Amino acid sequence: MIDEFAKDNLHGRLRRDREALLWKLDGLSEYDARRPLTVTGTNLLGLVKHVAGVEARYFGEVFGRPSPEPLPRWQDSNGSDLWATRDETRDQIIGFYRRTWEHADATISELPLDAPGHVPWWPEPYSNTNLFAIMVHVLGESIRHTGHADILREGLDGRTGMRAEHEKQIGEEARAAYCAKVEQAARSAAPVKA
Repeated sequence: MIDEFAKDNLHGRLRRDREALLWKLDGLSEYDARRPLTVTGTNLLGLVKHVAGVEARYFGEVFGRPSPEPLPRWQDSNGSDLWATRDETRDQIIGFYRRTWEHADATISELPLDAPGHVPWWPEPYSNTNLFAIMVHVLGESIRHTGHADILREGLDGRTGMRAEHEKQIGEEARAAYCAKVEQAARSAAPVKA
């Protein structure tokens, strides 16, 4: 009984974060969806592409259920899963992510939480694992990258939150006043230099 509750709960949260990550692309131009927004090149469409690959590998290869979509060998990872090439469209990447959900959801539905898996890119003795551990791991990855996307999107146009219906619009004056308050608190906490 607890296994099904745990599985359903983790799976529900994964589904929620998948949708939140995709929502971060809504209404953005191709440029804003793709452009590097940090000094390391992190970008919104690249986060979607990366998380799609994470799910494809962990809910596919790890359980002997390879993704029906071609993936480069994990050993050949060169960072190209973190950004969209000129030839990759937003629709292609989102489509890949959604198809990956279907494959991942089938793995989650068909296997028990203690189903054994093997992660060849994890060091021993951790490479032998189970579905429960993989669900927790992938959920952590999804949460982490959705949080990145939230910050990136906020930097672009101030939009925040998990879903459009929960978004609170904040006027520029209110946002500036709030930031000034936070800045003042930070300055007042800093040691006074003599």
